[in-house]
Amino acid sequence: MTTLNPATAVRTVPTDTPAPKPDAPARLIAAMALAQLGTYVAVLTPVVVTLSIRVAEIAPDNRNSALSSVLSVGALLALIGNPFFGAMSDRTTSKFGKRRPWLIGGILLGAIGLLIVATGSSVLVLTAGWALAQLGINATLATVTALLPDQIPAHQRGRVGGILGLMTSIAILIGTGLASLLSGNTFLMFMVPAVIGVLSVGTLVVILKDKPAVKGTFGRYTFHEFLRTFYISPRRHPDFAWNVLSRFLVWMGIASLTSYQAYLLIDRFGYTTDNVADAILVATVLTTAGMLIGSTFGGWLSDRTGRRRPFVFAAGAVIVVALLIIGFSHSYGVFLFAAAVFGLGEGLYLAVDLALATDVLPNPDDAAKDMGVMNIANALPQSLVPIIAAPILAIGAGSGSNYAALFLFGAIVAAVGSTLVHFIRGVR
Repeated sequence: MTTLNPATAVRTVPTDTPAPKPDAPARLIAAMALAQLGTYVAVLTPVVVTLSIRVAEIAPDNRNSALSSVLSVGALLALIGNPFFGAMSDRTTSKFGKRRPWLIGGILLGAIGLLIVATGSSVLVLTAGWALAQLGINATLATVTALLPDQIPAHQRGRVGGILGLMTSIAILIGTGLASLLSGNTFLMFMVPAVIGVLSVGTLVVILKDKPAVKGTFGRYTFHEFLRTFYISPRRHPDFAWNVLSRFLVWMGIASLTSYQAYLLIDRFGYTTDNVADAILVATVLTTAGMLIGSTFGGWLSDRTGRRRPFVFAAGAVIVVALLIIGFSHSYGVFLFAAAVFGLGEGLYLAVDLALATDVLPNPDDAAKDMGVMNIANALPQSLVPIIAAPILAIGAGSGSNYAALFLFGAIVAAVGSTLVHFIRGVR
């Protein structure tokens, strides 16, 4: 019998082992981050600062209900637009690619909507303009989000997700800074962010190497198919379903602060529509500092350890603590401390949960549509929180300013949402 000498034996390597994907180009990551930043500057500046100021100027006597109407209709259009335009992008066979037409078309439509908001003189016109802005901008956001599974290999998604998540808070910082700088000029408060959005997305469109969808991959897009866009079977894809529900609840908690911090500062700490943007700017600087730490180190640690769920749960816990501190704070200094804590949790959450979402997508060919469905969990709270907030704010407070109850509600739903991530079995 012949034996092999271990020292001279030839080791065979299976030829069907896939080679690891190379890292995504740095300039592509930078362009994606810039587009994310500019798009969020365009949409979050009104959400966090200028839209509430604009509504208070036009309807000072019923600002809460008016803001609820404007935000709710806009968020409804965002809810519809995200998965719809995502599905359209997945199917686009244009020679310009399947993502680029929706990136630039969406941001241009959003800029037109913001122009209407800037020049409108009634709540009805503001509502129409904001709805158009949300529809267009969410077409862009759905497409930018789809680039993460499209263009970024799995081993980089935590870090890139951290960068993209950080852009959200930097966008709020830039937006509040612009609102403070341009205070008193309503037109520029809306249009400068809109121009920033168009230029940043345009940069990504130039850099992005985008291929059209293969003809025949998808069937005819009917109204029935459109309705199916909003439903992905929890039985067939339980991890995706749990992630959507978890994300929705955490974002309910986040939206309770982002939608009402301006009115909290006005009603509890004595600020006015003339100077509240300055107060929000200071808070946003601290929030951004917290987000920088949370998103950068959280995304890196998540990629390094290969774990997602513990980081998402920890992020939710930090957000809960921050909301409770804000709800019961009675000094601006305590509010600022809580804003920094909130940023730490939000940064960690945005980085790792986005990476987790790409790991549980039902079908890579439907990446934009499925990420659009996931983004409903971000958009829908913008609609529901203002509706739910009105009766909560009125609990035991005739002036409608029970912010302790509102932020307690936000903390509870965020706690439940972060806990649900443990039901996701396909991701560590």
